Amino acid sequence: MKYEDILYEVENRIATLTFNLPESRNPISGERIIAEIEDVCREVRFSDDVSVLIVTGAGKAFSAGGNIKNMRERNQGSGGGPLHIQETYRRGIQRIPLAMDSVDVPIIGAINGAAIGAGCDTAMMCDMRIASTNAKFGETFLNLGLIPGDGGSWFLTRLIGYARMAELTFTGKVIDAEEALQLGMVSKVVEPGQLMPEARALAEVIAEKPPRTLRIAKLLMKQASRMELKDFLDVCAQSQAVAQNSSDHREAIEAFFDKRPAKFTGE
Repeated sequence: MKYEDILYEVENRIATLTFNLPESRNPISGERIIAEIEDVCREVRFSDDVSVLIVTGAGKAFSAGGNIKNMRERNQGSGGGPLHIQETYRRGIQRIPLAMDSVDVPIIGAINGAAIGAGCDTAMMCDMRIASTNAKFGETFLNLGLIPGDGGSWFLTRLIGYARMAELTFTGKVIDAEEALQLGMVSKVVEPGQLMPEARALAEVIAEKPPRTLRIAKLLMKQASRMELKDFLDVCAQSQAVAQNSSDHREAIEAFFDKRPAKFTGE
């Protein structure tokens, strides 16, 4: 697929997806960018050459979310009835959380600037987030008479808890990177020039791990929140049986005793 609204590259098992509409602060509500994000997630999921995905934005914003100009034009015209709008969300923006949730390698959000509305929610869909000091976060839907139709409440509640999520949602306030760090929305705040080097350094550490086992580990982490303990332990045992019989496991043990870096093949 030829990309127009994003940039995508892979180097040394690290994939990078960059929202690339800087002149409009990287809105992610259009059909084309949704399809392109969806395609990248599919590409990463089925590529044996990728172990980690970095998501960031071009220019000054990570993503300002929906396009308010388009909202105004829609309201002045015919936006369709409730059933039509409901189906529009299902066929549109809601494809992004489903696509990102399907990615079975770790996702690092490198939040370079404003992450507002759907942009904030997309950042929360990543497994880890590093923020620039220029980053700002806002769950601002209520300010526009809307709710997070992209499922952002599902991700944010699990990340920072109901009470903190409720305050951000009900006030619609925009917070800076330091407050986001205190709330647990990001794990680290760095100067703008250090954002991508920090994200890549983290990605490099992850990319050194056994590729297949890395994906199994992420799958288990996601299943843990959806399963009873006894059922989850059964899945852990099955997954460990696969990992323990892998060539990468044997290589890791030998490298440990040889005091050398392991060379993993994904086998």
